[in-house]
Amino acid sequence: MTGRLLTLGSLTLVFATLLLSAAHPVQAQTQAVLYNFTGGSDGSWPTWGLVSDRASNLYGTTYGGGLGYGVVFELSPGGSGSWNETVLYSFTGGMDGANPSSPLIFDKSGHIYGEVSYGGALGYGAVFELVKTKAGWTEKVLHSFAGGADGQFPIAGLLFDAAGNLYGETYNGWGVATVFKMSPSHGGWTEQVIYSVVTSGAGLTMDTAGNIFGANYSTIFELSPNGNGGWTPTVIHTFTGYPKDGYYASSALVLDQAGNLYGTTAQGGRWYGGVVYKLSPGKNGQWGERILYTVRGGKNIGALGEIVLDAAGNIYGTSDWGGRHAWGTVFELAAPIGKGGYQEKILWNFTGTDGLNPWGVILDGAGNLYGVTAKGGSTYADDYGYGVVFKVTP
Repeated sequence: MTGRLLTLGSLTLVFATLLLSAAHPVQAQTQAVLYNFTGGSDGSWPTWGLVSDRASNLYGTTYGGGLGYGVVFELSPGGSGSWNETVLYSFTGGMDGANPSSPLIFDKSGHIYGEVSYGGALGYGAVFELVKTKAGWTEKVLHSFAGGADGQFPIAGLLFDAAGNLYGETYNGWGVATVFKMSPSHGGWTEQVIYSVVTSGAGLTMDTAGNIFGANYSTIFELSPNGNGGWTPTVIHTFTGYPKDGYYASSALVLDQAGNLYGTTAQGGRWYGGVVYKLSPGKNGQWGERILYTVRGGKNIGALGEIVLDAAGNIYGTSDWGGRHAWGTVFELAAPIGKGGYQEKILWNFTGTDGLNPWGVILDGAGNLYGVTAKGGSTYADDYGYGVVFKVTP
């Protein structure tokens, strides 16, 4: 099955399609909607997941709502299990940007960074920073993309290295896009394209040595610092597709403590529905691939969002559609015991009123999962709703 496009407003967000077979699905003990978006000043259509701070507050973005161009929001736990939403910034659609297109990250000072798909000085999207002041949060555009060689439509999130430089990627469909680096310079930021490549909009990952890993439709690539300010690109895996390998890398790579990489594809595998794979570093710079799970398809799980690992090696994620009610699921791939394979468990089936089209989850220290759905919620009847923030307790 090919990748699926979910259109929200004028932006087409790339959601890769990954189908997983489901033997004996298990319902979670609890699912709670922490916040229902109304489509007004509070935002609508959260699509890029969540990040948390040390105080367990949750932060995210919506594609629409606010002044019409999306918001950055915070959810704070209140009394008796309630959660309160605060809009930190509403985009105006002009120089400050429009339509957030990435998850958020924090620096050591508590400043928030993210990307918008449109707007900025040249209309091709921007990287922004939010700084908390006594008067509230102030937005600053760090770089406006110019299109062409500079790239357009920044997507899927940013990374910090140990020196405080930012890294991200742009998206250009099946055309060549960019991997970029932004460095603090004289009170501002300097942007540099470090690699021109077709990207799949899945995002980047960095290891402790500063190597960057990314994906496109047919390969996994690594960018390594060459010691002279440049970068050496290496393709570490080329997908061969049906019947034994995946094709169309669809999620950002996840690193474990041993330096192995995990990811998903939207196509390929024995039943053409994609795979969950693991890449392990070997001798002489070679990487070996192992297919952890081959997607069979069926009614239980549809298109995947991002994945996350726990300390025991279990894999968690969401499916954008499918499940008992066809509106998506939260699932676990339980790590194998002995020589067995990964076992799939459906932790939650969305009904529409509790969310529709989930996209990725994060884990807290107690093993609870938090995420967003692009639609659904209490406004489900209003053109399928404006989305929710949810919690699942396995």
